[in-house]
Amino acid sequence: MQSSALNRRRNLTRTFGLFTLILLPAFGESCVGHRTGAGPTTALVLVYNIHAGKDAKGEDNLERLGGLIRNSGADIVLLQEVDRMTTRSGGIDQPASLAVLTGLNVVFGKSLDFQSGEYGLAVLSRWPIVADSMIPLPVDPPQERAGGSREPRGALRAVVTTPAGPVAVINTHIDASRDGKWRRQEIVTVIAIATAARRKAAVLLGGDLNSTPESAVQVAVRGAGFIDAWQRCGQGDGLTYPADSAIKRIDYLYLDPRMRCDQATVLQSDASDHRPVLVRVVLAPP
Repeated sequence: MQSSALNRRRNLTRTFGLFTLILLPAFGESCVGHRTGAGPTTALVLVYNIHAGKDAKGEDNLERLGGLIRNSGADIVLLQEVDRMTTRSGGIDQPASLAVLTGLNVVFGKSLDFQSGEYGLAVLSRWPIVADSMIPLPVDPPQERAGGSREPRGALRAVVTTPAGPVAVINTHIDASRDGKWRRQEIVTVIAIATAARRKAAVLLGGDLNSTPESAVQVAVRGAGFIDAWQRCGQGDGLTYPADSAIKRIDYLYLDPRMRCDQATVLQSDASDHRPVLVRVVLAPP
């Protein structure tokens, strides 16, 4: 079994070595790891909707996703559409598997019970995660989908102990329907969660927000004082969806005003139906 695991790691290294060589130089040498000590701490933060561990064509590829996350050098990862022990994902505990594949700590937040398992959000972190909670995002009236069912939405709040002090990571995936009335309600709760967290820690807020930069949802987040990392330090349009021919920017990382970023990129990958966003964030010093 040890030999099999070693071969699997070697295969992942060969597969993603080229990915690392192509993508990471854009961030410069300092993006690998983080700086501590007298200066501020630099953290790479990845936001990624992983499509229940399936690629853009719907094929299972959790190991490929794990390799992408690991080779990105990310210190903190916000994941959406995560399965845990569901039938469609072969009964695999995806958060636990990704923790093994990446060597990072993990917490999972359940949005709903699904196919004999659970479905929701996850946060990975190089540093200890000392607290976490899953907070529902209620809407009125409840949104009904085909067959009378609906997908409840939530926000996963995780407190990470970084060298710069505690950081509250707020990860969410809000409504995807064309009518934005549910998204507008959900983002009010998300902003309230993030604003309350700012009283005790610096905040990173992000996820799949299913809305474009000019939308009422994004205007509300910026109006609450959070900084759109892409607008601050990204170049280009930042389009993330769909992965094969991106035409929308719907995946975001927002920064606490006490933070800044100096680089952001959208990674070109079809490992999911979304493209991941990678941001180098300078955390507030202690």
